Amino acid sequence: MSKYKVMIVDDQAISRHLFELYIKNSDKYELTFSLSSADVAEVYFLKHAVDLILMDILMNDGSNGLDAAKRIKERYPSVKIIAVTSMPEHSWIERAKKIGVDSFWYKETEEKTILDVMDRTMAGENVYPDNPPEVTLGLAKSSEFTERELEVLRIITTGATNGAVADELGISENTVKAHVRSMLEKTGYQSRTELAIKARVIGITIK
Repeated sequence: MSKYKVMIVDDQAISRHLFELYIKNSDKYELTFSLSSADVAEVYFLKHAVDLILMDILMNDGSNGLDAAKRIKERYPSVKIIAVTSMPEHSWIERAKKIGVDSFWYKETEEKTILDVMDRTMAGENVYPDNPPEVTLGLAKSSEFTERELEVLRIITTGATNGAVADELGISENTVKAHVRSMLEKTGYQSRTELAIKARVIGITIK
């Protein structure tokens, strides 16, 4: 029996290498490409046959896995896509369903293994969690943050300045400051540095 061809798109090296290991040790799947950018994935996809894509959502280069999944599904609806993430953004599950993403898997909290989700997805199932994982940051629950706030938070945990965050997201520096101020009010933290450190420690922004 021929193996399913799989593309991995994940900018986090640890996750990418783990997925690679699972696939290489499987008798059902064959690794086609392992990439770190959703935008690059579209180029590779157009030139090579792929049956299944494991697609991270937020990439460090600013590309978005759900945007890429939407464009791929519009042109190639038969290709299976599993969105993978650790970020507890509540809107992503519904958005993935509307796009036509076949399944959705949280990297660090799911009881189901990624291979189980892959098998069920290739068998025609849509495998989705009931809810995102709920974590607490200071006085706030993860569900209280907007998608944009989580994007800003992800970048500032890398040590980026407000100007660098603004450049990466294509927004003004004042808008970045407003998002940071909003998150400080929600969490009760006293400084941007404290917010970034605490977020990094609990893993709220680790994709």
